[in-house]
Amino acid sequence: MTKIALFSLSMLGVGLIAVIAGCASGQYGHILADNDIDMAGSHTAGAATWNPLVDESVAKLLGRCPPAIQPVSFDAASAIGLNSEVGSALASGPATVCFIGIENKSAEEMLDFKDQLYERIDSQINSAETFRCISRRMVDAALVETRLRPDALFLPENRSAFAAALGRQGAPVDYLLYATVTSGTTDRNKSTQRDYLLTLEMVNLHTGDFMKESAKIRKGYSKTRAGKWWNFGLGQGDG
Repeated sequence: MTKIALFSLSMLGVGLIAVIAGCASGQYGHILADNDIDMAGSHTAGAATWNPLVDESVAKLLGRCPPAIQPVSFDAASAIGLNSEVGSALASGPATVCFIGIENKSAEEMLDFKDQLYERIDSQINSAETFRCISRRMVDAALVETRLRPDALFLPENRSAFAAALGRQGAPVDYLLYATVTSGTTDRNKSTQRDYLLTLEMVNLHTGDFMKESAKIRKGYSKTRAGKWWNFGLGQGDG
């Protein structure tokens, strides 16, 4: 074999080593198409869990909500009293929804997904013809002004103070919306099943009436593929 051939083979070997090393240590990305499936996280919920939970729970909640009510101005609310029932005579315009936030009571840290889920829920509520959402910045400003925690708004006097603060900002409110994430974990040797539940609670600020809708997804975690088949059966999707 000539020296030139040996040199070429050696360079090819160096190139292959570089490619293999790059594959082992580098990171690559690609753009997902709209019809590509979401990645199922290997250790936490991930997009394949959270996104369907939001879509199902919001759709179920909007499907149950009563007809829209005409937003009541701050002056009008003061005149009739926030605890007075708003009758069907005011059912002529989109109702305003104040999305308070997401409370995470699950076994996992949601990290950056928490803000993304907030925006996803907020956008879907706002896209409904019978509802419009109040800006998150206004909501946060009203909470700071009144020095109230979101869970304190269930007291009538706190709801009145909060609504008055939003009214002064020019954002009268009809409904308060809360989102809660919970989970239930079942362990079996080195495999785990975790049930994720997203609950949306809509509270009528004028009457105190409320309704809830939830969506649930079950997800299995196993150390090995055989463990997945043993605990959850054949034909399960990878995750």
